[in-house]
Amino acid sequence: MATFLYKLGRLSFRRRHVVALIWVALLTLAGVGAASAPAAGNSSFSIPGTEAQKAFDLLEQRFPGTSADGATARVVFKAPSGEKMTDPGNKATVQDTVKELSDGSEVVRVTDPYQAKAVSKDGTIAYAQVSYKVSGMELDDAAKDALKDSAQDARKAGLTVEIGGDALQAVPHTGSSEVIGIAVAAVVLVITFGSLVAAGLPLLTALIGVGIGVSAITGLASALDLGTTTSTLAMMIGLAVGIDYALFIVSRYRAELAEGREREEAAGRAVGTAGSAVVFAGLTVVIALVGLSVVNIPMLTKMGIAAAGTVAIAVLIALTMVPALLGYAGRKVKPMGEKGKLLGRAKKEQDRPAKPNLGTRWASFVVRRPLAVLLLGVIGLGAAAVPATSLELGLPDDGSQPTSTTQRRAYDLLSEGFGPGFNGPLMVVVDAKNSDDPKAVFTETGDEIKGLKDVVTVTPAQPNKAGDTATITVVPGSKPSSVTTENLVHGIRDAGADIKADTDANVLVTGSTAMNIDVSEKLNDALVPYLVLVVGLAFLLLIVVFRSILVPLKAALGFLLSVMAALGAVVAVFQWGWLSGLMGVEQTGPVMSMMPIFMVGVVFGLAMDYEVFLVTRMREAYVHGEKPAQAVVTGFRHGARVVTAAAVIMMAVFAGFIGSSESMVKMIGFGLAIAVFFDAFIVRMAIVPAVLALLGRKAWWLPKWLDRALPNVDVEGEGLRTRTDRGDEDRELVRA
Repeated sequence: MATFLYKLGRLSFRRRHVVALIWVALLTLAGVGAASAPAAGNSSFSIPGTEAQKAFDLLEQRFPGTSADGATARVVFKAPSGEKMTDPGNKATVQDTVKELSDGSEVVRVTDPYQAKAVSKDGTIAYAQVSYKVSGMELDDAAKDALKDSAQDARKAGLTVEIGGDALQAVPHTGSSEVIGIAVAAVVLVITFGSLVAAGLPLLTALIGVGIGVSAITGLASALDLGTTTSTLAMMIGLAVGIDYALFIVSRYRAELAEGREREEAAGRAVGTAGSAVVFAGLTVVIALVGLSVVNIPMLTKMGIAAAGTVAIAVLIALTMVPALLGYAGRKVKPMGEKGKLLGRAKKEQDRPAKPNLGTRWASFVVRRPLAVLLLGVIGLGAAAVPATSLELGLPDDGSQPTSTTQRRAYDLLSEGFGPGFNGPLMVVVDAKNSDDPKAVFTETGDEIKGLKDVVTVTPAQPNKAGDTATITVVPGSKPSSVTTENLVHGIRDAGADIKADTDANVLVTGSTAMNIDVSEKLNDALVPYLVLVVGLAFLLLIVVFRSILVPLKAALGFLLSVMAALGAVVAVFQWGWLSGLMGVEQTGPVMSMMPIFMVGVVFGLAMDYEVFLVTRMREAYVHGEKPAQAVVTGFRHGARVVTAAAVIMMAVFAGFIGSSESMVKMIGFGLAIAVFFDAFIVRMAIVPAVLALLGRKAWWLPKWLDRALPNVDVEGEGLRTRTDRGDEDRELVRA
């Protein structure tokens, strides 16, 4: 592989005009496609195989035309102090609002609070429910404006009016912190390279790669039913890995220049060596992201595949466009050890007395005291992981919105007037098609549910036209995200199993609350198989890369430490509320259900990046004859500075998304940033060299039969060294 990539790097350097033209053309094509594509709606959220999804599908079949997947809005009214919603003036205002709302072209129906008995017992709060034909993201701006205007008119009459539901769902924004993250990355690159040109290359190539990836996602969003979060996460991961991959190749290029090689040769060798590490690091990220499809949640699968595609583009750009731009840069990219005028150090450091760099000094310290460093690192990560033992999972609802939003205020008003469980009603679907007496089954089901704990209200069954299927609405006594409500859902399902045994009727529970519970359980069940699949495939890949059993095993165990510590930090901030003000978390609550499995996938891929980049340098030194302990020090001398810069950049990019208005993006941004910190600076910089120092030559042991069976991918560039040595001999003969 090293030889092939070496040739690719030289070709890209030499044919830089063609390479640059191809990538610019792809960027233009993707941009035009994104601009001309129809606007994407809200991604449909289906969970195949769950009871909530089966009930939802049954509703679509037995109650046609009800727009079960359409947006809903709850317009909540509160009377002024000392008044009731049943007072004539307030009642007239509400009825005028209901009439005004009913005039919308996309409105299916609007319930009158007084006819639907949607007035609180104390008479101070009432609500009208609006159902639409399309989802919240597909609603016209005119329909949203009409909803807001109707509420404003009622406010002018003296009522407090707030709007809940998904009808006012907005496209999430990331805010200025994303730009700050990129700015921090730029500063780190300038400090690392000492040159604006060299620092600009990774940023430029990463932005081009992300531009192509996100534009392609935008162009295909409508056809493939991709949500807005898909492109945001692809941008987040694509920026981080794109900058890092280019950074490693540019750094190796400068190191090759420092050894006296010509620029084209240096570009070829940089791509042949660091590029090999980029390929395998990118493969681990792609495996981890594509592996999310085993969970069988379409939305998560699409997010993973889209992000994996962006990572693949970042790898291709690093292997081709980076050497092409190095050709354009010429002498503006200095050899390693020679700084540009930007930092006021034009003189080569080689002219000064040799001084071990920080990476060398740190690695030497770890090699002298490996056991102490190992214990300190493991205990520290273990302490950070303690909060993860109280992890609670759930999906966000209006109760997790900031208190400044009308959705959150509507949620609080409904809780005040009707109880906390009113914000998460359960819909029970009774399929009595195979029963002899459907009406009796409907009545029996309602009576059984009334006898369960934590049930506040059970509405009479509402049968369809055929009379074989009915819906029953159940209002729990606890809030939607509580364990008590989850127990109630399971209680209804257990009662339904008994009813099925007696009457052959199916009782299914659905609704947003039941769907959230099913998603959490499905994700929990999929976590172990996902870990086995992803870690297993990456383990095999790393055996090929490092030709060792213990090094990949150590990499996997180190990853588990860092991801558990990161989950602990997420629980501490988003569930317990530690530093929540600093992170902009206005409302604490359960961690999003998909957070653990998504973090496992992404962090594993990124963790293997640093493992490959750092340990490849160590193996390269070991293969070329150095003792194991010295190889560790050599690897750090060449790689620690660059890996540190890469980690800081990746943390800055991820942390930039903490400013997002979307709670899921905010949580993932924080989780990935803290996970990179734990993995890069504690696991890879401390635990990894400590373990390798303790293992010595055993770290690189591989059974002979397996060594013969494995393909030789030559990540260390041994073939290039042989090729160069042969070339040097030929040149000596010519001179002679």
